[in-house]
Amino acid sequence: MRPSDLARGHGISAQAVRNYERDGFLPPAERTRSGYRVYTELHAAALRAYLALVPAHGYPTANLVMRALHDGAVDDALTALDRGHGLLLRDRETLDAVRRALDHLTAAPEPGPAPGRAAGPGPRTIGELAHRLGVTAATLRSWEEAGILAPERDPATGFRVFRAADVRDAELAHLLRRGGYLLDHISAVVRQIRTAGGTDALAASLADWQRKLTGRGRAMLSAAARLDEYLGMLDGRRAAEERPGPAPG
Repeated sequence: MRPSDLARGHGISAQAVRNYERDGFLPPAERTRSGYRVYTELHAAALRAYLALVPAHGYPTANLVMRALHDGAVDDALTALDRGHGLLLRDRETLDAVRRALDHLTAAPEPGPAPGRAAGPGPRTIGELAHRLGVTAATLRSWEEAGILAPERDPATGFRVFRAADVRDAELAHLLRRGGYLLDHISAVVRQIRTAGGTDALAASLADWQRKLTGRGRAMLSAAARLDEYLGMLDGRRAAEERPGPAPG
């Protein structure tokens, strides 16, 4: 197959095919005497795998996986895919947690513990909250600037103090950011919850994010099938290359 033949069946340009080969996402193509590339079904399978990986795991991971496979580093490729599945699971767990907390997001802060009873988890510093969410302190400050977070300040030190309601808002912001929402949208959702107590915007956002998670999970299944097909062909080619030729004479 020529680059145009390979491109035509996948809705991309011939130049894109050549670029993918150049960048290591496809195995090297042999050349004719006149210098033209010659692609085979192995290249078609590699292209199918790469194009399936992109919506499932994103360009950086798709690029890493294909390069690792062509370098013979199969475990590196599988580790990158494992990270993607782990991230999807974390997003599902976060979504479930926010749903469970939905009824409490608009509630007034709980009263302090009765005399003689132990208090719950205390306020968090910006560093502790950043560690909990796996983000940077600068990210939390940007959320504060956008009106998503409104922590109090310790009167003695001036440091930010994140209480239970702030942590819930931060968890919500983290979820919606992973869903691709802009800070303005997240701020509007949090502001609505803080005021009239309406949760329609939040419920719609969670439903939309659930659809995205389902779509990503399905895309991962499709990518896994394409990748397994390609790995089988790679293994077959390598086995053929390692097979000894006929004895002389």
